[in-house]
Amino acid sequence: MTRTLYGAVGGMPALVSLAHAWHERCLADPVVSHAFSHGFHPDHTARLAAYWAEALGGPRTYTESVTSESEVVRMHSGNGPHREMDERAVTCFERAVEDAGLAGDTDVRDALVAYFTWAVGYMGSYHGSAGEVPDDLTVPRWSWDGLVDGTDARLPRHTE
Repeated sequence: MTRTLYGAVGGMPALVSLAHAWHERCLADPVVSHAFSHGFHPDHTARLAAYWAEALGGPRTYTESVTSESEVVRMHSGNGPHREMDERAVTCFERAVEDAGLAGDTDVRDALVAYFTWAVGYMGSYHGSAGEVPDDLTVPRWSWDGLVDGTDARLPRHTE
């Protein structure tokens, strides 16, 4: 049986640490911080860690107790393209992987960064309107080899 990325990173404690480190780096970045200027949930890092856990092969706690994938994508939609913010968010993530002590295993580090880079593009794919997001999306699952076959990662037909 192949070990999941969730297991390889150290489960929820490691992902909570990563989410906290990423969030702190984002808030300190003059461009990425704009995404949080409207405020954020007080449990943002715990919720983010639960989302990442689900995406990386862990328990489905996020969609069972917080919200649906469609709502997550809607929250990130309708803002138009924002390439610089996306690139800087990925840089913040790469540094957060180091901050959280997850960079020592290069396979883990590379898989996490590949996932996050893909996820940033996926989350921002509905540029025009949150109303374009289908109601029945499921959390795309990521493995050592990338997007898991059969995973739901529908993109809009017309991207800007």
